[in-house]
Amino acid sequence: MQVTFLGTGTSAGVPVLTCRCEVCNSLDFRDKRLRVSVWIEVNGKSFIIDTGPDLRQQALRERISQLDAIIYTHEHKDHTAGLDDVRPFNYLNGMRHVNLYGHPRVLNQLKREFAYAFEDIKYPGVPLLNLQEISTDLQPFVIEGVEFTPIEVLHHRLPVLGFRVGDFTYITDVNYISEEEMEKVYGSKVLVLGALQHEPHISHFNLSQAIEVAQKINASTTYFTHISHKLGLHAEVEKLLPANMRLAYDGLKISLPNPL
Repeated sequence: MQVTFLGTGTSAGVPVLTCRCEVCNSLDFRDKRLRVSVWIEVNGKSFIIDTGPDLRQQALRERISQLDAIIYTHEHKDHTAGLDDVRPFNYLNGMRHVNLYGHPRVLNQLKREFAYAFEDIKYPGVPLLNLQEISTDLQPFVIEGVEFTPIEVLHHRLPVLGFRVGDFTYITDVNYISEEEMEKVYGSKVLVLGALQHEPHISHFNLSQAIEVAQKINASTTYFTHISHKLGLHAEVEKLLPANMRLAYDGLKISLPNPL
């Protein structure tokens, strides 16, 4: 299984429009962060978690030529706005629909925001999409032979889903994980966890909170994502992290054993 970080930035991306801070002016490629998303390749299948507004750029950069399903964490625009850009995958696959997996609340939001794709009589060329509900009882579900375990966390008061695939767990927008949901994460070899900035935030873990949670989970390696320019320079922040923790960056690839 290979995981590629398509984007590791917060909703504004990095650099932030109009900002002239040292992070936004950095020449280090690791300080250039598109909106957050990952691409998972496993057992010959290809999955993307979240379609932010930078999806087209990300897919071109990584030369993604196969898309078997999209899985959504939640309905915020920095996680959904690029959905229209799946149309070329429809054409590539003989006009096959792309399956979208999400909580019913999230799928209803997609139907409102991309209403033209779900009309009974569709305009030629709209994205072809099938909606697949993730059960609200949070039971594992299987896509193309690959099992995904949903992990419900809070993003302020909004329930958001993370996902575990084999030894890999991905949790982005989060400021609280219950002990019951934490049980699903224990034993992960690679954990990806949101860490927005140094200062406390109403709806995201800051870096110290994310480190504390990562130490509790004790994965072999933890990568932090959904990173704001306020966190600081990649090279400098990495020096502050425990030995088994890293900042993710756009284009980073990690390999794990295929799920059984």
